[in-house]
Amino acid sequence: MGNFLMKILTNPKGRLGVILVGIVVLAAVFAPWLTPYELDAYDIAGGLQQPSAEHLLGTDKNGIDILTQILYGARISLIIGITTGLCVTLLGATLGIVSAYFGKVSAGTILGIINVLLVIPTTPLMMILSNVSSSYVMMIAVFTLIGWCGTARMVRAQVLAVMNMNYIRSAELAGASRWYIMYRHIMPAVSHLLIMNCALSCAGFMIAEAGLSFIGLGDPAVMSWGKILVAAQESAFTSGLWAWVIAPGVAIFITVFGFMQIGYALEEILNPRMKTRRQKTREEDVAILFAAMTDISEEEANKLKAEEVYG
Repeated sequence: MGNFLMKILTNPKGRLGVILVGIVVLAAVFAPWLTPYELDAYDIAGGLQQPSAEHLLGTDKNGIDILTQILYGARISLIIGITTGLCVTLLGATLGIVSAYFGKVSAGTILGIINVLLVIPTTPLMMILSNVSSSYVMMIAVFTLIGWCGTARMVRAQVLAVMNMNYIRSAELAGASRWYIMYRHIMPAVSHLLIMNCALSCAGFMIAEAGLSFIGLGDPAVMSWGKILVAAQESAFTSGLWAWVIAPGVAIFITVFGFMQIGYALEEILNPRMKTRRQKTREEDVAILFAAMTDISEEEANKLKAEEVYG
């Protein structure tokens, strides 16, 4: 695990993503210590204040500090994005492998469910279910119900390419059960897709949560970045509080961009094809560099080249 984390941190995209997401996570965790205000500290007389030393981003119409809302709102946005990304990835991976490896009956059933779910629009479904419950738990459940289909189809395609390889056939001939082969051999073969998909899904579902909260389908009992934007559209423009609109938008952008950079870095690290491509490119660049050097012997040049490429 330590080596894996070091690979992410040494990758430029991964390092940038970890820094951005890490800042947001730390801000969410230490929110009570980063702001002296509370979310329920109403002060109508002090509402719609411009940014100042006391309130860095100003206050909303109820007199609540906007920076405090941003810090506490990060918690719900991160919970929804990360939890949904993990649930979608695990559910989609399991059903995708089952549909590809466990026969035509399971494949037909799962693909039929996918075809049905793919035509169900998320927003009208959320509008219907919001009458039952508008909690963020319901939002996570709906996102998971709809979102696993794309992951399952992607994993299924990869498994169909892997399942006929020799080491899978050898495990079958050795008497290994299908469930053992699925978790011991097939799941690791598609792990790079799943890890990358999880990181990118977290980013996508955070945007989806902000969008649904913006149109009034979020949980009214909790603070999220989408809910801040909803409140801002009512008074921010008329009162000139541009920070009220810009701040949650920047927070969403930074977090989503960070998750996407981590996803791209994971793809470069875990995808063998991209590793080979980068290695070949590096070897070609080094070969051109040392071919132009004439002040050292060929033996010394080969030694330097080997050190540069491999080590």
